Amino acid sequence: MRYIDVKWMHENRNYPIRLVSEIGLDGYEIRKLEFFRDGRCGFACESVANLGVELGSSPTPTLDNINAIGEFGGVEISEADFEELWVTVVR
Repeated sequence: MRYIDVKWMHENRNYPIRLVSEIGLDGYEIRKLEFFRDGRCGFACESVANLGVELGSSPTPTLDNINAIGEFGGVEISEADFEELWVTVVR
């Protein structure tokens, strides 16, 4: 598994500004958190989702590919960091 934290720099209030994902060995998202400018935070996993958040329908690009797009800035995070965010949001 790998875990990524991606900032999305844009001005559209309808889209998240931060996307945090747990990604399986096959490259597909297993769990995902989306943080919005107004403080809302949505999530998705195989069995449940809210705020319209959905898991990706294709494999997640590498961080190099994500970061090659100017409006994105992503880093790898630890499993513990992801779990801490997940528990805080999904309660």
